[in-house]
Amino acid sequence: MAIIAILVALLLPAINAAKVKAKTIACLNQLKQLGLATQIYAGDNAGFLVPNPLTTGSNVWVGGSMKIESQATNTTLLRQGKLFPYVSQVGPFHCPADNSVAANAGLRVRSYAMNSWIGSRSMESVDAAKRSFRTFVKDAELGVSGAATLWLMADEHELTIDDGYFLVTMDDSQPFASFPGMRHQHGFTLNFVDGHAETWKLRDPTSNLTGQSRGQVSAKNSDWLRLKQVTTVF
Repeated sequence: MAIIAILVALLLPAINAAKVKAKTIACLNQLKQLGLATQIYAGDNAGFLVPNPLTTGSNVWVGGSMKIESQATNTTLLRQGKLFPYVSQVGPFHCPADNSVAANAGLRVRSYAMNSWIGSRSMESVDAAKRSFRTFVKDAELGVSGAATLWLMADEHELTIDDGYFLVTMDDSQPFASFPGMRHQHGFTLNFVDGHAETWKLRDPTSNLTGQSRGQVSAKNSDWLRLKQVTTVF
């Protein structure tokens, strides 16, 4: 029995690491699936990208606020989103490593949010830097220099996720108002407009959320600066 206990103790870390890796791989595959769905959507809609406005309503890529109990577990709102017909399942909207719950309502049905500069012109009225940076509502607009490297959707932290809009203020007025998830060994997953997906580690010591609040993130935070670099272009 003692030998078995020792073997279990030796193997357990490796087993846990394998489980963590498997969830990350599954999350990346889901983001690739969502990314492909956005490309097919544009092909079926005269090149228009799936809508991602700041305002809520029926014309959105995904419905429901993960902050409201009645919506956070409501798969009907996922199905009503413009992207759902191109995904056809609710599973890909939820990160396998996301165990967060909305108060007493149970597991949230969605873990991802979309780049605020893609899918609408909303940032043109929000960000003071709007005259310098581009928004994208058609796939043809993504043909400009540098746009192929932009991110599309990301795993968002449970303390900030609400609608499907991941706010990035290029004028640094609200660094990490939408905070990336930390579910993948202090890292998050994101996909890009060219279809691939990656895992990014949060390396700045101030990139951390604990409890039900978060500290002020500096505009010099290295993780914030890195995300900004692939959010939009001039």
